[in-house]
Amino acid sequence: MSLAAVVRATVVPKVPRARKAVLTLTPSAIVRLRSLTEGPEPKVVRVGIRTKGCSGQQYDLQYTSKKERFDEEVKQDGVTVLVDNKALLSVLGSEMDYVEDKLSAQFVFNNPNVKESCGCGMSFMT
Repeated sequence: MSLAAVVRATVVPKVPRARKAVLTLTPSAIVRLRSLTEGPEPKVVRVGIRTKGCSGQQYDLQYTSKKERFDEEVKQDGVTVLVDNKALLSVLGSEMDYVEDKLSAQFVFNNPNVKESCGCGMSFMT
């Protein structure tokens, strides 16, 4: 007994894949970034990563007035944040939050790519 198979070509329309956000901002981060970047001269915050700390990498936030050639621009609710091209793979999918408590006020990154972090929480490894 032999089996026969028929192959039919079907055209499936290409649906663009949803692109994962490089960085999302929480409402408290948006409010804080807006207050930091207001002023007579336009400036934005650039998020980068530098080699430092117990676990190897640390977030680096800098003011800048212009976008570099390969920086990724994140716009959310009227606030613009630049992500340094060298930090893209480490930051991809992260959430940037701003947290205030009795002793400190700081930006906190909830990063799904982190494999290990130090005890103080200042450095990480991806």
